[in-house]
Amino acid sequence: MPQTVVTFGEIMLRLAPPGFERFLQSPMFVATFGGGEANVAVALAGFGIPARYVTVLPPKHPIADAAVSQLRGLGVDTSHIVRAPGRMGVYYVEAGANQRPSKVVYDRDYSAIALARPGVVNWEEAFAGAGWFHVTGITPALSQGAADLALEAVQKARERGLTVSCDLNFRKNLWRYGKSAPEVMREIFRHVDVGIANEEDVQMALGIAADVDVESGRLDVSQYRGLTERVMSEFGNLKLMAITLRESFSASHNGWSACLNDGREFLTSRRYDITHIVDRVGAGDCFAAGLIYGLLTLPTHKEALEFAVAASCLKHSLPGDFCRFSVDEVQALVKGAGSGRVQR
Repeated sequence: MPQTVVTFGEIMLRLAPPGFERFLQSPMFVATFGGGEANVAVALAGFGIPARYVTVLPPKHPIADAAVSQLRGLGVDTSHIVRAPGRMGVYYVEAGANQRPSKVVYDRDYSAIALARPGVVNWEEAFAGAGWFHVTGITPALSQGAADLALEAVQKARERGLTVSCDLNFRKNLWRYGKSAPEVMREIFRHVDVGIANEEDVQMALGIAADVDVESGRLDVSQYRGLTERVMSEFGNLKLMAITLRESFSASHNGWSACLNDGREFLTSRRYDITHIVDRVGAGDCFAAGLIYGLLTLPTHKEALEFAVAASCLKHSLPGDFCRFSVDEVQALVKGAGSGRVQR
């Protein structure tokens, strides 16, 4: 069995109108949980990889307790979650449809993890028995303390010899505490082995120009070879750089694929035409989890890439943040089963 994968970030209460309604079109929200790094841990646990999630949550808080309980019920090790002063983060999401885009509203100021500082997590214990550590660019955007804590985490992971992955995940509405994303993320990225991003993430989180046009319909995948080469040239620590490729024709219709540069070859995946999106939130996290799973268990980087793209394609069919598919279901899509015929 592969060694444990540890992820670190903020889990939030997710509040969404039912179906495709606008905010408070009817006086109700569907309450679930979500957050990039928690989503990765849940997906990995579903793929059979031992997954441990580290975060900071408020003490004696029934909503935080419910989040931990749900993670535990989905097979995630929650034994290293820290309780410290602060509140529970919340985010609101309105699912888009056709030409109406999805909308996210964050309510994360003064959350327990935003108030946390280096030293609050015992990384020696959190990394015990682990072989991989995953972070994103979301947590460092919350506050200087959270950024310092994320940097401490990747440094400790590298000292222990863990493989470190980072999904850059640029969120423009979060970077408000006085530092720009490149100021923070470039330092964190120097400790990363496996990078994951889209073209906007590369430009906005790392300050590396992405000379690609995402507004003109189909993407020219060949342009991404040069982009991945530029990133790997600037960050010599990287062993692999993956880029997700989303062609957004409308909120309901996307093209979905990815590419990967491992320093030896440039690989491109099958492209999926997703025409009736249920919920795209969490699809990138499912890609990250699928890639980690593939790199840990599959024979080639090409197979790992195809697994990641297929898993994240399937996530578009599910409401909520979490990816809830088995390895067999993902592999069935990789092998060509995508007609949606009833299985009985």
